[in-house]
Amino acid sequence: MEKSGKPDIFFIKENYMKKQIIAAAVAASVSAVALADISITGAAQVNYTNKETVGVASDENKFTHESSLKITGKNGDTTFVMGFGGGALDNTAATVDTTAHGTFNAEDVYMQTSVNGISVKAGQWDNGNNELRASARKNGQLKLGTKVGDVNLGMLTSSAGASAEEFTVGTSLGGVAVSYTKKIAGETIKASTTIGGVNVKYLGLPSDSANSDLDYVEFSTKVGDVDVKVGHANADSSANIRGDSWLGDYEETDAVLSNGQDVTGVELKTAMAGNTVTYRNITVDDVASNDMDINKFIVTRPLASGATMEVTYTSTDDDNAANTDAFDVELRVAF
Repeated sequence: MEKSGKPDIFFIKENYMKKQIIAAAVAASVSAVALADISITGAAQVNYTNKETVGVASDENKFTHESSLKITGKNGDTTFVMGFGGGALDNTAATVDTTAHGTFNAEDVYMQTSVNGISVKAGQWDNGNNELRASARKNGQLKLGTKVGDVNLGMLTSSAGASAEEFTVGTSLGGVAVSYTKKIAGETIKASTTIGGVNVKYLGLPSDSANSDLDYVEFSTKVGDVDVKVGHANADSSANIRGDSWLGDYEETDAVLSNGQDVTGVELKTAMAGNTVTYRNITVDDVASNDMDINKFIVTRPLASGATMEVTYTSTDDDNAANTDAFDVELRVAF
């Protein structure tokens, strides 16, 4: 081989520099992959609401805003989540509370992984809303789950000790998905199936306290181009529905519904000229002189800007309070 006349030491240095450059390129690509395992998602919305109350001369007008932010980091099969909301991110009151809005709340902080086929979730998180009870968030929680054959097994505990323990078993029986959760002061029973094109869902919250059971049943299907849903939430004489769902938001600290009040809802939803149009009729009854009838029309449309506009008209006829009509315009963006 013909040499350039350079000493061998120069060839050694050139090869060394090439290797360094390749190593740096590989390291840069690895860093890019690592950064790709971190994602940030969130949502923000602003609402303008006009509310007219029978017998009140002036209307109620207010602007509110709500936001949330979620950071997710992944390393292999392990995920870490931090969710932010409330405090400085929200202004749902009619007037601004500068003290409350000087905070920034980390609401959900948890890790998910698996150990020898057992799923593990540890930290604090919201257990979500449903049709019967309000959501709750606790810290120091540990949730374990596994599958034995066709049976799902789960356990939830927390720093609160035995009073917070839950044990869940779930499976499918004859095409019906069922689960049973035993709690210290009650139970949760869930069942769902499809019969002749109709989806059927059941949620039961039996309580150890007398006359304190709650249950919910729902039927949903599609008729032509219209999605149809009918649901009924039932409360015993000493039980109070606090759910936040399509049936309505009843989860405030001061009970919106009295003990024993039931809620029945009918929802029709369809697409029309690029919009999603929804009609709901919600009836609250079973307590003397305290019935309530709510009619709600919702039109939702995605905008070219990436935001979504939702216009809602709500008419409330309440036997125990003044009747109201509310008009709400919402702009929302999610990423």
